[in-house]
Amino acid sequence: MPPAPALPAQTLVAPEHWSTVECIADLHLQAREPATLAAWQRYLQASRASAILILGDLLEAWVGDDALHEADGFEASCAAILRAASALRPIYFMVGNRDFLAGDAFLQASGMQGLADPTLLIWGAQRLLLSHGDALCLDDVQYQQFRALSRQPAWQQQLLAQPLPVRRALAQQLRSESEQRKQSGAEYADADPRLTQQWLERAQAQVLIHGHTHRPADHALPDGRVRVVLSDWHCDSAQPRAQVLQLHADGTRQRIDLENYFS
Repeated sequence: MPPAPALPAQTLVAPEHWSTVECIADLHLQAREPATLAAWQRYLQASRASAILILGDLLEAWVGDDALHEADGFEASCAAILRAASALRPIYFMVGNRDFLAGDAFLQASGMQGLADPTLLIWGAQRLLLSHGDALCLDDVQYQQFRALSRQPAWQQQLLAQPLPVRRALAQQLRSESEQRKQSGAEYADADPRLTQQWLERAQAQVLIHGHTHRPADHALPDGRVRVVLSDWHCDSAQPRAQVLQLHADGTRQRIDLENYFS
């Protein structure tokens, strides 16, 4: 097992006036799933949260911030939706395994604030560790090898130097491979218990909140700690799903299903 990193990578101290925070992840927004996009837009317009935390894989794929230059493109449309929502309350964004190439230009265009992975949220007496979750899935050895490579600045620079159509084709290939794996019934790796515990202990946190595994549930851990897994969104399926995790200043949590936002 690789050594646990110095944690947390970032600390976010909640302002005193925050009363409710909402966490979402794994929306995998893409042009071919308009119902999910519409539900997400309706949610952003209707939310009354003090802040929204997006913990990775907001987009099905992000092939570089230069995609924003396509005025009528999907990426520019998503940025415009986020910019309008960010004018209402702060929105924080952490990259995931699908949109890890999102950079400063995307944050500026959308009005969001970036979060490192992991980030410790200090909210009064609460210490909540936030992550996308992919770094914890050690059993997915092939992905961990790719993750280590793809997070290197030199690798990213080499990829981003390729023409935009080439990057889009590569992203489509990776999506197809992922879909084939899903159709084969292959099990997705879950968060490694030992590394999870190390992260929480080093951050002196009682709660870990993450996405990535698409297994929404609360998992009891040693010493009274808990691992809270966020739901993915998929509103274009026969059984649509979209869920928000709502956090409150008093330490309580509530999962909210957004059936009213389905088209």
